[in-house]
Amino acid sequence: MTRTIRDYTAADEASWLRCRVLSFLNTPYFDDVRQTKPEIPGLGFELVATDDSGAVLGVMDVTVDDDLATIDTVAVHPDHQHQGHGRALLAEAQARARALGLTTLDAWTRDLPDTLRWYRAMGFSESSHYLHVYANYYTEPGEPDRAIGSRRPGLKPMAAFLHASLDEEQQLRDEFTRIHVCRRFTQPL
Repeated sequence: MTRTIRDYTAADEASWLRCRVLSFLNTPYFDDVRQTKPEIPGLGFELVATDDSGAVLGVMDVTVDDDLATIDTVAVHPDHQHQGHGRALLAEAQARARALGLTTLDAWTRDLPDTLRWYRAMGFSESSHYLHVYANYYTEPGEPDRAIGSRRPGLKPMAAFLHASLDEEQQLRDEFTRIHVCRRFTQPL
């Protein structure tokens, strides 16, 4: 099989979505499902790794803000992981970011050991942290009310996604079922 790293095209959307959903399925991002691919604005770029048939094996979307490039999405289809596709996508993203004169590449991710190892192996270092707190009625009926406190009459919260400081981690872990440490990884270009 030959791997090609190229720009994303609209014709890739169904394969891009399938790759992303399947890649995220057994990760802390399992419920981050999209029905359409988000657009990457401005100087940002969208890359895909494809096979000989044109099927998407991996994706990497990068946004650009001032001198910072941020990996917005990186995913490799589970049937094609550990074959260098993520590394090849990253190498192309780094080259493009450098060509734009950017000085830093970063990414935010949650606490999945394989993902954390990958970023570290690719030369990134952790630089910031905060908590993602999920309060879901179907997981634990009282969680959304505890998370929100007061609510608007006539609306019953069923789920809430919240950010919190690491200072509150133990207390929040005692109160809520699903907590993730969100980590920023950075790399000078």
